[in-house]
Amino acid sequence: MLGYTAASRNAQNQIQHHAEINMLLGLRTTIYPVAELTKAKNWYEQVLGIKPYFDQPFYVGFSVGGFELGLIPDGVPGTSGPQALWGVQNVSEEFQRLVVLGATELEPVTEVGEGIKVAAVKDPFGNRLGIIENPHFKVSAVR
Repeated sequence: MLGYTAASRNAQNQIQHHAEINMLLGLRTTIYPVAELTKAKNWYEQVLGIKPYFDQPFYVGFSVGGFELGLIPDGVPGTSGPQALWGVQNVSEEFQRLVVLGATELEPVTEVGEGIKVAAVKDPFGNRLGIIENPHFKVSAVR
């Protein structure tokens, strides 16, 4: 029994060490597939108020608050699958602005508890674009 305990502890230490090296570090990039890369780039320039930092025929990347919103010309746009939420100061105002810019309502502004509000639109290219107003988000925790 003693040998099993020592072996078990050793295995747990190895797993913990491995997890520390390979743990998820947080959101880095969300990629949206689009059929018309130039149109999508122009629309997201309006939405974000910035030009992409990386602009090639195979990928367009925007730096958004330390994270990346990427566009690729391949794949199938859609509203299912992984759902990233992009932080905003006022979810209601941003939701309306996105609709004015050509997005369509997908999920209305909803308070989900503790002052956190979420919503989602479908961008003009068929992708889900989720937004979140989270007063508990700590920018200082971003790494």
